[in-house]
Amino acid sequence: MRMRTRWLTTTVLAAALAVTGAVMNASAATAESNGGVRVMPLGDSITEGTQVPGGYRIGLWQRMAAAGYRVDLVGSQFNGPAGLGDHDHEGHPGWRIDQIDANIVGWLNTYQPHSVLLHIGTNDVLQNYNLSGAPGRLSALIDHITAAAPAAEVFVATIIPLSNSGQEAAGRTFNAAIPAIVQGKVNAGKHVHLVDMHSALTTGDLTDGIHPTATGYDKMAAAWYAALLSVPGSIGTGSSASELVGVASGRCLDVPGGNTANGTQPVIWDCHGATNQQWTFTGQTVQALGKCLDAPLGASAGSKVQIWDCNGGSNQRWNLNANATVSSVSSGLCLDVSGAATANGTATILWTCTAAANQRWNRL
Repeated sequence: MRMRTRWLTTTVLAAALAVTGAVMNASAATAESNGGVRVMPLGDSITEGTQVPGGYRIGLWQRMAAAGYRVDLVGSQFNGPAGLGDHDHEGHPGWRIDQIDANIVGWLNTYQPHSVLLHIGTNDVLQNYNLSGAPGRLSALIDHITAAAPAAEVFVATIIPLSNSGQEAAGRTFNAAIPAIVQGKVNAGKHVHLVDMHSALTTGDLTDGIHPTATGYDKMAAAWYAALLSVPGSIGTGSSASELVGVASGRCLDVPGGNTANGTQPVIWDCHGATNQQWTFTGQTVQALGKCLDAPLGASAGSKVQIWDCNGGSNQRWNLNANATVSSVSSGLCLDVSGAATANGTATILWTCTAAANQRWNRL
């Protein structure tokens, strides 16, 4: 007999997320957390996503979420489209290696990442800043990262191509030194890994000769994702499906009849373990039968909960709260069993959060 345990706390957004348009501005300075494995995207404007806000982080997040990895992107910066599940990062436009190095220990102490994605050196090349010393500066930066976070997995990328032929030649010279730097750290027992990002893109993937197009950023995302998958535990393990059991009823959140039509309203039903009662939690989405749990746009108290094609919208993102409630990011309302009823077939709706038993759910 399986034991039903009280919902293990998964942290909610650390601050309210105000979405006023398609793109989140870094000035919002809002941190997000889903309690997952902390990953720090670290670098310059290419990490920030200049030209395509969110940059490679969009495709990387989507790949990790689709595979069921619960990852918490971390950093002092914040930007990207509303469809990006986590907007935190440590990308600083215009910054060189030495500028990142001057701040890295404080960032690591604050955010304590389990994995670091480092792409830096492009501005050293663009600014022609003591290029002969750039490999040494990179080596020192890696040493500072591994000293401050010795258990972290540090992924060091070669810098992407540049359209200007002279700058590209300098970039290739810099890149040529990186494999030996990384290998030296590995030989010293450090958790450092090389990512060949330069070969993942061509100059045809650049929008301004420096920053990638959306397609180019997605190629970066694919390269980062492959690198992370190659190191077990770097982004945790993929999530497995589980049942959501209503505290008041002891019955499971159920997609009636396994109906996958958009707009189908989940109900509570005797738990039987079939796929229409199996829910996966990826990022902030809650999914069953390949569909996302959805709060209709413009929902108010009493609106139905439904399943719908996953689209990344805020109305398909949910906070899994410490008090065992499940609240909609877009509406702030809670997943509620209508009328506090406990009978099979009772519909689920959105309602003002009260933490009553008909709004609390155990994850089995």
